[in-house]
Amino acid sequence: MKTIYKIFSILFFMFFLLEPLMAQEKLFKFGVQQDLSALIQGKKDKGQAINWIDVNTGKDTWRFEGDELICEGLPIGVIRSENQYENFIMYVEWKHMSDGGNSGTFVWSDATPGPNDLPNGLEVQMLELDWVNQHKNDKGELPPIAYVHGELFGVGGVETVPDTPRGTRSKSIENRCLGKGLWNTYVVVAVDGVVKLSVNGKFVNGISKASQKKGYICLESEGAPIHFRNLTVTELPPGVTSAEQIAPLLTNP
Repeated sequence: MKTIYKIFSILFFMFFLLEPLMAQEKLFKFGVQQDLSALIQGKKDKGQAINWIDVNTGKDTWRFEGDELICEGLPIGVIRSENQYENFIMYVEWKHMSDGGNSGTFVWSDATPGPNDLPNGLEVQMLELDWVNQHKNDKGELPPIAYVHGELFGVGGVETVPDTPRGTRSKSIENRCLGKGLWNTYVVVAVDGVVKLSVNGKFVNGISKASQKKGYICLESEGAPIHFRNLTVTELPPGVTSAEQIAPLLTNP
């Protein structure tokens, strides 16, 4: 009887520990994964569509209008790429639809929700410009404007060395982000634990020595509507990466 009870208890706890992963389901195709060799050699390459899997949001959180992927912003959580990526260039266009909107993308992520419903990884921040006006400190001082457009930081235990420190985070050296209803362009170059970010045509931020440098790409739902379009991921040659620097591999639905 004790043995049966022990087995039942183990299965019970395994179910609730694994339930968030079991709940993941394939949602849609969005964006294209391109072949670097074909691009360099000038060959035509339509690429492969990227499959996105729901981690902890829901089908009603995401919808399409033409070629735009629209995130409603609730519940808070992420969707993830079907595949993991190590070294790559990601191009994405985005725009917020409300003052002070909050969102972002994660790279090298484990795509597993943490205590705040978000995964670990390296976050590339996407905040609307009015965010600073809505978040004064106790002294009535505004946060630095550089915080809103592409701050880079490790989350969930992922450590980095910031190019332009704001504590453990790295802030952009120049404000190039456009406000509500206007499209912004991010180019994220991720190579061997280094991430460089271009905002609307200029590289303005970076981190290095990321403790995790292979994982999933995630798109974030964080309380405000945001639109995405023209996402491309171009894989680059792999580097020397140890098992400890790779996010756990998830089972795809």
